Amino acid sequence: MGENTGVSIPQSFIQDLLSRTDVVDVVGSYVQLKKSGANYMGLCPFHGEKSPSFSVSPSKQFFHCFGCGKNGNAIGFLMDHAGLGFREAVQDLAQKAGMQVPDDDDMSPQDRERAAAQRKRQATLNEVLDKAGDAWRKQLRDSPRAIGYFKRRGVSGTIAKKYGLGYAPEGWRNLASVFASYDDPLLEQAGLVIVGEEDGKRYDRFRDRVMFPIRNVKGECIGFGGRVLGDDKPKYLNSPETEVFHKGRELYGLYEARNAIREAGYVLVTEGYMDVVALAQLGFPNAVATLGTACTPDHVHKLFRFTDTVVFSFDGDTAGRRAARKALDGALPYATDTRSVKFLFLPSEHDPDSFVREFGADAFARHVNDAMPLSRFLVESAGESCDLGTAEGRAHMLANARPLWTALPDGALKRQLLGELGELGQLPSSDLSQLWAEAPAQQQNARGPGAHAHAHHSEHGAAMDDGMPWEMMGDLAPWERESQYSAPAPGGYPASGSPQREFRKSGPGGWKKRWGRDAYTPPQPPMPRDAVAKKEDHALRLVLSHMEFLEDLSLEDHTTLCDLPAPHGAIFVWLEGQLHEHGPLSWAVLQESLPGHEHEAVIRKLMSGSHAQTEGDVAELRGELGGILNRLLIDQLMRQENELIAQASRDPAALIKYKELQMRRKSLENPRSSSP
Repeated sequence: MGENTGVSIPQSFIQDLLSRTDVVDVVGSYVQLKKSGANYMGLCPFHGEKSPSFSVSPSKQFFHCFGCGKNGNAIGFLMDHAGLGFREAVQDLAQKAGMQVPDDDDMSPQDRERAAAQRKRQATLNEVLDKAGDAWRKQLRDSPRAIGYFKRRGVSGTIAKKYGLGYAPEGWRNLASVFASYDDPLLEQAGLVIVGEEDGKRYDRFRDRVMFPIRNVKGECIGFGGRVLGDDKPKYLNSPETEVFHKGRELYGLYEARNAIREAGYVLVTEGYMDVVALAQLGFPNAVATLGTACTPDHVHKLFRFTDTVVFSFDGDTAGRRAARKALDGALPYATDTRSVKFLFLPSEHDPDSFVREFGADAFARHVNDAMPLSRFLVESAGESCDLGTAEGRAHMLANARPLWTALPDGALKRQLLGELGELGQLPSSDLSQLWAEAPAQQQNARGPGAHAHAHHSEHGAAMDDGMPWEMMGDLAPWERESQYSAPAPGGYPASGSPQREFRKSGPGGWKKRWGRDAYTPPQPPMPRDAVAKKEDHALRLVLSHMEFLEDLSLEDHTTLCDLPAPHGAIFVWLEGQLHEHGPLSWAVLQESLPGHEHEAVIRKLMSGSHAQTEGDVAELRGELGGILNRLLIDQLMRQENELIAQASRDPAALIKYKELQMRRKSLENPRSSSP
């Protein structure tokens, strides 16, 4: 969806598209609807309910839930329910309506042609994968051996159909009977066929395996996972990375589990395909699985579009703890005060499937409910192998905890954890906060001029002391490059128990490396995100994404925003005008009014990139805007106070006004101290 950032679609096209789209058909493909008077009613797909309160109006082309308040048109439904981006939702509806989405006017003819060719190629790859999946589903019906495997695992025909399970038979070229041309390059591009590097011979990637189709949130087949029936290796085999399949961003079973996740109120993240399928069979259809990779921030971000509660379920063995630790890194940037992240550790001899079979669904549900909160797992991870009975052990624990705590978004959870970590480390939270704030500067000073000279030398292409050429370093993210040569943090301890690489000065201008458990490499940030440089920038992003927030502001808040220096103040004035003229507009619609605006470039830059994401709980985002407005007003009052101090010598009334503003500012800075 990032590829659609900044690409505009004319409002006239959107209106024409909506006029040709029946919201009842769109919603009805996901929700069972029944005619009720002039409207249609069904169970709301956005929250669990037993009595229908979800209404779809064919005359207004609008849906509305009287229970949770969710509402919108066909585009909004696909965005909220299927997790699509705005352009993806428009393209999905346009395809069904036989319409072509216009490209951005700023794109060159060559870019438009390439974009169209890419969309066509991706659609073709989906069709190729679908065709292979259909063939393997038919093969399953004719394979007693594959059917026997699923039966032994307790999988019913209904679940097999829901997840599209199939069987790729033995033999090297079975797909030759499925596709007219086995030499078609699309088969290789889709990951279905392997071409030998030396002899150029082609053969099927998946052979004698039960097959699990992997679908994106729109239900399109983007890849496969295959499990052997015997003892062959590898036990599980995934499709390779392709134009339509990226393991680090996709989750197995998410398409099938969407409704169940909303009904259950949480998503269960497991480690394998069979965990997902077996749990669905045993009463937990709200499970998904990563695709043979560690859980990434992209995975977590995607899951939080469907629920506010994520439960990671891992084995209790060493590998399970290691996977959970990586999931913790991915979850930390999204662990806001209104979200819940938990970690469920089963006994080492059990996976979710076997546990439910032995102890029952109720026992598993209790374990899910009692799963370890993120805060506790963070503290446990930081304290692993640390002797908290000694000053050294407590210092080690705090060194481990710092990168984890830093990755959390600011809020009550982060501040509470600071206090808890300070208590465990026997440091007042204020001292700990100051220590961690000063740590980056101390690390930089610890490197000394030799380190700087070494870094400068490296910039000119010299090979690094550890044998990694600079040309290879270009493939690393900035923080990964730095971590190769960073000096130890205070205490000199690693962020985890794994061996890390350390560089030490070995004489004038010399550097050497060693491997050891006590060496330190600064932790990799969980996700590359651009820093928010200004409070004004973030306030603008929030309002551009949620224009309705302007309706809740006080006159003083409006004045504060509109009086900001250019360009921010001028943009807020323009937004006020748009609000009065058109009412609250989504960013997708609002950007259609940007061409010709004097600050168009500034606005588009603010709304581009990962830092522009303002998704999340609406109440939480309103609170963020309120906090920014509070700080902006404090800044404004401080400027006014300085002006009044300068006037006080010649105008006694200025001093009185100064004291009034000072009291007002202090009440904003310390709201609790001003309460009776």
